[in-house]
Amino acid sequence: MAETPVPGIELLPESVKPRQLFILLHGFGTNAADMLPVAERFRKDYPDAAFLIPEGIYALGVSGLRRQWFDIDGISEETRPQRVALAMPALIALVRQAQDRLKILSSDTALVGFSQGGIMALELSARHDGIAGRILVFSGRYAELPEVAPELTTVHLFHGERDSVIPVEHAYAAYSALTDLEGDVTLDLAPDCGHEITGALIDKAVYRLQTCVPLRSWKRAMDSA
Repeated sequence: MAETPVPGIELLPESVKPRQLFILLHGFGTNAADMLPVAERFRKDYPDAAFLIPEGIYALGVSGLRRQWFDIDGISEETRPQRVALAMPALIALVRQAQDRLKILSSDTALVGFSQGGIMALELSARHDGIAGRILVFSGRYAELPEVAPELTTVHLFHGERDSVIPVEHAYAAYSALTDLEGDVTLDLAPDCGHEITGALIDKAVYRLQTCVPLRSWKRAMDSA
């Protein structure tokens, strides 16, 4: 098994230096190509951004075409945090290398994760506050609910109410935990959506990116006043 993410798909603006960076993390058992339609949708509103879609760290099956971020064989609630922790250094290195190479600030970086990729994105924000300005999680969950909310990262949760793979209760739990900890978090639900990223949810994600003023910004404004 590989110990670092396999190079995947990179989309760069044609004629300008990238102003923002989106890193998209696919779900369990798929690959970078699965997130390409999501990246293309975001590009319509962010044409000057760079989009990086890495392959998951570990191969699933002999072909290597299907990938995973951490092994789920025999996984339990007790062992999930450890599995995620083992995969985290490789993801951190990938994010930092992309930011350095493209000369993009952490505050101008957004991580977009689906399912298992969403787990990785949430845990990254919990362990390394500020490594990305925004975390957008579709049908994801925390491996372990945080005890401290990130101060420099805004978390946006998107979940289908009919999700049978990662039930919507995990989204409620994440939102409640971050709210109680006075973190920057939003939650958008899709009543007729299962374990998937729909066009409607992406539209909500774009809306959040364009309109959400982080709580920390409000606090600074109030302190100044």
